[in-house]
Amino acid sequence: MPLAGKTAEAYLTSMNAPLIDPFARAISYLRVSVTDRCDFRCLYCMSENMTFLPKSDLLTLEELDRLCSTFIGMGVEKLRITGGEPLVRRGIMTFFRAMQRHLESGALKELTLTTNGSQLRKYAQELADCGVRRINVSLDTLDAAKFAHVTRWGRLDQVLDGIAAAQAAGMRVKINAVALKGFNEDELIPLVRWCGDNGHDLTFIEVMPMGEMGTEDRLDQYWSLKDLRARLAAQFTLTDLAERTGGPARYVRLNETGQKVGFITPLTHNFCESCNRVRLTCTGELYMCLGQEDMADLRSPLRASPDDAVLGQAIRAAILRKPKGHDFDYSRQQVAGQMTRHMSHTGG
Repeated sequence: MPLAGKTAEAYLTSMNAPLIDPFARAISYLRVSVTDRCDFRCLYCMSENMTFLPKSDLLTLEELDRLCSTFIGMGVEKLRITGGEPLVRRGIMTFFRAMQRHLESGALKELTLTTNGSQLRKYAQELADCGVRRINVSLDTLDAAKFAHVTRWGRLDQVLDGIAAAQAAGMRVKINAVALKGFNEDELIPLVRWCGDNGHDLTFIEVMPMGEMGTEDRLDQYWSLKDLRARLAAQFTLTDLAERTGGPARYVRLNETGQKVGFITPLTHNFCESCNRVRLTCTGELYMCLGQEDMADLRSPLRASPDDAVLGQAIRAAILRKPKGHDFDYSRQQVAGQMTRHMSHTGG
């Protein structure tokens, strides 16, 4: 129930009370996009000739530190760094080193990132030294030619080398694969087996209706994970797992191999009932829901006052606007609930 009167006033002005949304969900997970830029141009994420934000519009690394530290002080325990591609942001390791202090204090339980893997060879050891224990790597195909096609600019060997570097540095790697009809359907079993052989967990994701793709059609790309799971069940014995990792994935165990496979299904299954996360863009916009256009401007209060109480009040007011769920839907051969902004703007 929405807060009212003195209760709402006390909540908005408190610097210590946990972040609770109108549906009694505690917000403990912040995803932060540190840049909208990327060195790939994946077909389901960006148009080939993207117009990126002027660098002057982006929050500085010091401002990102202050914002994240404020959230951590209000109960956020998991911080995921995203982009674009986060590791192409100039000086990004300065930010990771700054966040390390919250891990050391115990206030932050996990610092992690989602990456395309292109820069992992360069940064893997330093990330591990900063306390990053596991990462997500986006990888939709193990075929070099198809990889070059779907990423437009990417090289598969560079990504595989980066994954190897991350493992060598002691980080666990989870592979995120977007399910794309007619593209990687035939790689379902090979990708599962490759992940099992190399010790990677694997999560499949339904393509989301985010941003204008030019010649690419969402309905042409969309492959329901209900069908994907059925194909997997024809080859393996699946056991549903009750575990949650703070994200939207639902997991199964493949009894024959022992490995874990996840499914993120925003379009065939609404996963909002336990949502504990919000997304901060590189320009200071806070999106309380990935599938809604409503956002709160945190850059203005951040720059208007050095007093974190002002920023904290703006954050709390935003959390009170968090909706119950998103509106994504593929039905009647049209994409309902399509978001005009690109995924690279909001953060993966």
